[in-house]
Amino acid sequence: MHVNERSLIGQEVAGYYIEDIVGKGGMAVVYLALDPRLSRRVALKILNPVLSVDDRFRQRFILESRTVASIEHPNIIPIYEANADADGVLYIAMRYVDGLDLRRLIYDRGPLPLGPANQIFAQVAAALDAAHAHDLIHRDVKPANILLAGDHVYLTDFGITKHRSSISGLTQTDQFIGTPRYMSPEQINKEHIDGRSDQYALGCVVYEALSARLPFQRENDIALLWAHLAEQPTPLSQLRPELPPQVDAVMMRALAKAPEQRYATCAEFVTALREAMSGHQGEPSQGGLSGPQLVPRPTPGSGPHPVLRPGRHAAQPSPHPGPQSGSHADPHSGPHAEPYSGSHADPRPGPPVDPHAGSHAEPHSGSHSGSPAGSRSGPAFAQSPGGVQGVPTQPSTPRRPGRVPIVAATLVAAAAALAMVAMIVVNHQRDTWSRYKTSSAAPLTFEYPGDWTVRTHQDLFAVASPHATEFEKLFVAGPGADWSTVSEIVADEPDSASGLYVQVSDTLDAGGTSEQMKAKMDALLPGQVDVGRPVPDQAGNSPATRFDGALRDPVTGTRLGFVSYVIDREPKTMLVMYFCAKATCDDATQARIRQSVHVS
Repeated sequence: MHVNERSLIGQEVAGYYIEDIVGKGGMAVVYLALDPRLSRRVALKILNPVLSVDDRFRQRFILESRTVASIEHPNIIPIYEANADADGVLYIAMRYVDGLDLRRLIYDRGPLPLGPANQIFAQVAAALDAAHAHDLIHRDVKPANILLAGDHVYLTDFGITKHRSSISGLTQTDQFIGTPRYMSPEQINKEHIDGRSDQYALGCVVYEALSARLPFQRENDIALLWAHLAEQPTPLSQLRPELPPQVDAVMMRALAKAPEQRYATCAEFVTALREAMSGHQGEPSQGGLSGPQLVPRPTPGSGPHPVLRPGRHAAQPSPHPGPQSGSHADPHSGPHAEPYSGSHADPRPGPPVDPHAGSHAEPHSGSHSGSPAGSRSGPAFAQSPGGVQGVPTQPSTPRRPGRVPIVAATLVAAAAALAMVAMIVVNHQRDTWSRYKTSSAAPLTFEYPGDWTVRTHQDLFAVASPHATEFEKLFVAGPGADWSTVSEIVADEPDSASGLYVQVSDTLDAGGTSEQMKAKMDALLPGQVDVGRPVPDQAGNSPATRFDGALRDPVTGTRLGFVSYVIDREPKTMLVMYFCAKATCDDATQARIRQSVHVS
């Protein structure tokens, strides 16, 4: 079959009906296609027929694509099928993501704000480390292969991979597999490669995302490849002066010419990068506290485009810990604080003042000094037989008791009543439990407190918590996650920093050892994982293996303990994990949730 781009629209290929072109490159064309067997749309990638001539490539492509399809990770694009059609042309069907790619985002918006950029880097690093754990090297990490669907990031194009025991470089058809702008020195030299080759490419992507220019820009590919082998890029801090010098040191290590000089994992690289950035202050667009957050949003006809959506918390941990304002500063002016005074008590007695009369709120205040903003009292005048100097008095007219004390007392009583009502409502919510309805992401039901909310993240996992949105962002980012928002919650509201996380996976094993469980959790969960010994137990209606442990952020030191249950079920094993910020998570809430679990 001859692949002629648009001529395939409206045709049937390998059982898929092609509707449109969504992307193309030198090695393949990606189509939007309909799979009539499951009534779903897929991204159908058809490789250039010249690649099918290489028998080794064809066999490796099919084998490794199927291996990628077996990897259970939220940031790796799910692969449905990989094969050759009747004419021998290779194709791969995968999830269709209605979003834009990082290349387009950089082109449209220029250098990315640090907060959204770090969220993207962490998710890509988690995907790469998961692939490396299965001995697969991506070999073509670039912005065009990083898809953005809202806050969720997918790394795609795993169909053209290579086992780490292979030699990189040329196929039998003398074609490079990779893109020169992001290619590691060892890949150029056709040496043995491992996951650190992908880390080098990720370093190039990070450089481009933060500066909107490549680390090496040359007029031709030969000069470009030579630059990767022998030259150093311009330090990022020179291109983006608000970045601290520590970022240059991190980038130099990730882009080292020798693989052994780079970080051990991609997650270690992006964690070090985030830590280096956290020593910086004054970035106008670091996320929720000081600027808008870029979030791709689909629009009819032309696909999603980035829009501005304010975030709730800063994406970077503040170098000066302390209470933060919930308001959002002007994205072009950076954080600022409106000075104001606290209450000033007059030592002289006088009539009470209406508590609302002097209230004042600064909409952009970013600091608190002593009393709340605007608790300014009105002037009080002393009454004495001799009067007050400079203040006229009327000693001949006796003062009549006014209505102000009565009004104040009434307001105090009303406030107390409202507080009692609020307490009753909150206690009622805590006493009232809801039940989660089963989903493809979490095929079970369970009870959870009425003041919690639930987030089901696509078909990947579910999380229930008083701060479900914040914990959803943490868990989707994986090992290199940015913990700054969760760290604030743990510091300010430790009793509410709890919840339930549910995921199905084909890599977990209820019969595994602590070491095996730790290795698998390290690839799935945020931060560093500590796991205790396995204990046979029961989760609702299902036998389970219990693993107690903790998640810890290596940057902030924030810790979340957990009690987890691994449940064997078909076709995939299920992880049910209760987490909290207390000394022990084996509490009454955990016990009730565990007893309520009913696996579908």
